[in-house]
Amino acid sequence: MANNSYYEVLERASSFLESKGRDSHAARYVLLTRLGWNTTDWLLHMREEAPVAVQRQFQQDIEQLEQDYPAQYIVGKASFYGEDFLVTEATLIPRPETEELVELCLNENKRQNIRVLDIGTGSGAIAITLKKLRPDWQVSAVDISAEALEVAKKNAARHNVVIDFRLGNLLEPFANERFDVVLSNPPYIGEQEIAEMDQSVLKYEPRQALFAKEEGLALYKEICEYLPNVLDKEGKLFLEIGYRQGLKVTQIVASQFPQKNVQIAKDLCGLDRIVWMK
Repeated sequence: MANNSYYEVLERASSFLESKGRDSHAARYVLLTRLGWNTTDWLLHMREEAPVAVQRQFQQDIEQLEQDYPAQYIVGKASFYGEDFLVTEATLIPRPETEELVELCLNENKRQNIRVLDIGTGSGAIAITLKKLRPDWQVSAVDISAEALEVAKKNAARHNVVIDFRLGNLLEPFANERFDVVLSNPPYIGEQEIAEMDQSVLKYEPRQALFAKEEGLALYKEICEYLPNVLDKEGKLFLEIGYRQGLKVTQIVASQFPQKNVQIAKDLCGLDRIVWMK
């Protein structure tokens, strides 16, 4: 390969992705992540010659980005709440909106030594973040995918936290156990929303972590139906939702817990994003 600087390599890749109608910012993210560089490192070294091995790897990465393969899967990790988490095609890529679910849970629960359950943990990002920030909490997590749980366990080890991970469907593995807080970012996309979705999500992220029946509401109903068996009488519930689902999910929760205070929290864009109950 020609003697090209890091800057030239990135500029050429970015222009190529733009010409193909792809996100050119993904090229910078992948290159800097591969190199282990931050913005300061980039400014210090971008005019240096890029080694041939780096250029070859980056060319392969760009070819994958052209095929809509997510940048996070290419580098094998994603950022969540300021930390890196391993991700694979068995796990959903953590989204910034889910950070707001964690933030609300932390703000609304100041007690120590509480029992917390994360339903549909995927990469484990929610459960692990809560445990790191509240070490005295007893955090459990469940997922129906054995492959996802393996990734979550690796993430827990990397972040040096102990989580009670269990394989199973929703609340079934926790029969006869009680929790002070239950939270979940369940599959909530209805099949009717496919036309609005990014191709990289549709092609490569796990469908069972994305889609739910009954216009995306099926799992909220299942969770709430069984929840009285595991949630403490004074317990709290936090559910991430699709931005059109606020009223319907509120009704689902309130029908099962008529004595509770059920609220909708909006995300940073002003859209309904969390239904929570106390």
